Amino acid sequence: MNRREAISQDDLHAYVDGLLSDEDRAAVEAWLSERPEERIRVEEWQKQADILRNAFTAYATTHPRDVSMLNPPAANNAARLKPALVKIAAGLMIFVAGAAAGRLLPASFSTPQDVTLAAATTDIPSQAKTAYLIYASEVRHPVEVGAGEQQHLAAWLGKRLGYPFAIPDLSKLGYDLVGGRLIPVSGKPGAMLMYQDKTGRRVTVLIGHNEENRTTSFRMASADGIETFYWIDNELGYAVSAELTRKEVQAIAEECYRQFPT
Repeated sequence: MNRREAISQDDLHAYVDGLLSDEDRAAVEAWLSERPEERIRVEEWQKQADILRNAFTAYATTHPRDVSMLNPPAANNAARLKPALVKIAAGLMIFVAGAAAGRLLPASFSTPQDVTLAAATTDIPSQAKTAYLIYASEVRHPVEVGAGEQQHLAAWLGKRLGYPFAIPDLSKLGYDLVGGRLIPVSGKPGAMLMYQDKTGRRVTVLIGHNEENRTTSFRMASADGIETFYWIDNELGYAVSAELTRKEVQAIAEECYRQFPT
């Protein structure tokens, strides 16, 4: 990597995974400093990689054989352990989607105890929390479609979900719609809506398929300062996440529940 112009997508991914030499890393950082939009994109990759890496750190420590099988390290090259964790996490999330009972996994390969399978019905709050962590902190690109195109947003997300879709109005609670985006939920197309109050506090609402649970039930999950109120209604799962009090999140969730189609 002798010139800034020669930096490729592979170089950027290697930078995120910590695989570059000091010289090459400095070249990438200099290149990114002149390209703010690329820097923002790389920072998002880093956030996602950190989330996956943190989720699988304990697993890699207690299952070194699985790590070596999935990504055999070069001799004495500890630097390759970190990207291996990300590959394991991504591979498992894709591989186990639709196989929550473990039908596709060999008996000798156990799933990390602190990571819920992507297709499990109880994973709705975990996926909602991850979506909140990734997108609520975004300044320039928190959503794909803004509030100014609300009708288009509702039609687009409804078509991808395969269900009638309504966007709740939370203005009486002090939250205005920022917009929304299409995201994967349990291995299928899902939706995320984002709201913001006048002080900048954000709330995300996740909607995704949950065919295995047809009973309506309401629950609250707390993790890392994020409160998530979630429920299952027929074939869809819903979750409201925010760094607010439980009472505030529950009030928002109840308002969403009243306005979503049943």
